[in-house]
Amino acid sequence: MATKTVVVSAGFRAARRLNRSVTAAAEKRALVWMAERAPRWATSDGLTVLGLSAQVGGGICYAMARHGRGALAGAIACILLNWLGDSLDGTLARVRRQQRPRYGFYVDHVVDIFGATALLAGLGASGLLHWQAAAAMLVAFLLLAGESYLATYTVGDFEMSQGFLGPTEIRILLITGTAVAGWRSGYATVFGHRLLLFDVGGAMAAAGMLVTVIVVAARHTAALYRLEPLS
Repeated sequence: MATKTVVVSAGFRAARRLNRSVTAAAEKRALVWMAERAPRWATSDGLTVLGLSAQVGGGICYAMARHGRGALAGAIACILLNWLGDSLDGTLARVRRQQRPRYGFYVDHVVDIFGATALLAGLGASGLLHWQAAAAMLVAFLLLAGESYLATYTVGDFEMSQGFLGPTEIRILLITGTAVAGWRSGYATVFGHRLLLFDVGGAMAAAGMLVTVIVVAARHTAALYRLEPLS
C-alpha cells in the first residue's frame, strides 16, 4: 500500500493571534504566571489531552443531569478543567520556548471540534434544552470555526474572539447558566411564555454565531478581493 508523504514548507509563518475579549489581558497574565510555575512533568500535550477529556466529561455530566441535577456540578468542574487545559497548553509551550506552530494549531483546533461536539451532544441529551437547539449551536459553531481557520490561512490573522466575546467569556456564560439551571430553575419567561433557559440561551448563541460568520465572511471576502482583483 502506497504511503503519502506530507511536505511542510520550511518558510511557514505562524498567524498573528488576535484576542480582544473582555478578559483577554487579565487571562494572559494569569496564564503566564501559571506557566512559569508549572512543574516540569506538566507538558503542553498533556494539557491538551486534559482539555479534551474535560470537555468530553462535561458532555457526559450534562447527559447524566437528565437523571439528577447534581451532575451539573461535575459539568461545571469539567468546564473549568477544560479552560485550564485548553488555555494553558499554548502558553506553556511559549514560556518554555517549545512552540510547534503547525502541530499546535492543527491539534488544538481539531480537539476543539471534537470537544464541542461531545459537549453539545451531552447538552442535547440533558433535558436542559431541546436537541434541535443543541444541533443549531453545533452547526453555527462549526461554521464560525471553519471561517476562522480559512481566514487564518488566507488572511494571516487568527481571530480568537469576536467583539468582546472569546472562549473564556463563553465558558463563564455556560457556567452561569448551568448554575442557575441546577440550583434555581431551568426555565425562563419570555414574553409571557415559559421556556427552557438553555433553549433561550442556545437560540441567542446560534443566531449570534450565524450573523457573525456572515458578517466576517463578507468582510474577509471583500478584503481578499481587494488584494487580488481581476486584471
